[in-house]
Amino acid sequence: MKSSSMSPRSIGLVCAASAQGLIGAAAGVSAVLSDYPVTGGQMLRYAVAALVLFGVLRLRRIPLLRPTRREMVRLGLLALCGQTLFNLFLFAALDRADPATVGSILGATPLLLVLAAPVLGGRRPSRSVLLASLVVVAGAAVVQGLGAGTAVGLLFACGVALCEVGFTLIAVPLLPRLGAWRIAAYATATAIPQMLVVGAFTDGTELIRMPSGTELAALLYLALPLTAGAFLLWYSALARIEPERAGLFMGLVPVTAAMSGLVLGTGAPTVGQFGGALLVGVGVVLGMRSERGDRGKPMAPEAVVPVVPVVPVAAAAPETHAFGEPAEEISARPATSVGPPPTNR
Repeated sequence: MKSSSMSPRSIGLVCAASAQGLIGAAAGVSAVLSDYPVTGGQMLRYAVAALVLFGVLRLRRIPLLRPTRREMVRLGLLALCGQTLFNLFLFAALDRADPATVGSILGATPLLLVLAAPVLGGRRPSRSVLLASLVVVAGAAVVQGLGAGTAVGLLFACGVALCEVGFTLIAVPLLPRLGAWRIAAYATATAIPQMLVVGAFTDGTELIRMPSGTELAALLYLALPLTAGAFLLWYSALARIEPERAGLFMGLVPVTAAMSGLVLGTGAPTVGQFGGALLVGVGVVLGMRSERGDRGKPMAPEAVVPVVPVVPVAAAAPETHAFGEPAEEISARPATSVGPPPTNR
């Protein structure tokens, strides 16, 4: 399909849905790696994904731009929040609360994005998108179900949800200059030394071991479709549509997790889960239909939350992304699951 046949916004919607679909479909992979060192596994996964992403940059002749000091800080925070802490909090939460509880809390992420993204952008939250996010959250909760857990487990689960929001919002100011491809590659590479430092304290000499055949297949899936693929798709979506609208598609994670169980023969969705999936779909449609007439009114100057600006730097020659549009024109994951633990990102 030629990029000219679809508008940038339509491409963004497809990218957002595809990214969250990949995350949800990987729901059972984390269970396969339950006996593998957490930090070592994530470090290997990010190393493979980074090699692939930088290789694609080279093949596509996309020049490597040197990040400014401020961009380096943002990339470090992006990797720390969206990858390193995300995974550490996720596994800590799953040790103290069941997957349904963790998944239900993560299901509130679309609502958090709808409230936070417009404020950081100097806009008032859209009432229609807020309503849509409530429908999506309700649908995700129905699909995921409710569970039990300790207070500490719930606290870690809330930390995972905040990291999920940060994974989106921290990346947005980087997109106009760096573009989706570079951000995906730079952030993934930045997460490797972070995991190494954490692993040196938590796993010591047992940081890495030779994976079994099944574990190797799981690591490769996490590295390629889930990290390289989903990260790129998500950042490409954020380059084309507002973060709060993209966030509505996070409600698809428990839906695709349930559907993948049906396809793989590991479980059959219940009537309630089908009903929850329908609610998620209704919420997403409501959020997209409100797009034309409700973009969110500007906030009064004194009400705008200041956002640290990206230092202006002369841009390199326009690069062409996988979808055929220059980065300068399109300006920027665990997931909830049914049955198996939420997928790590």
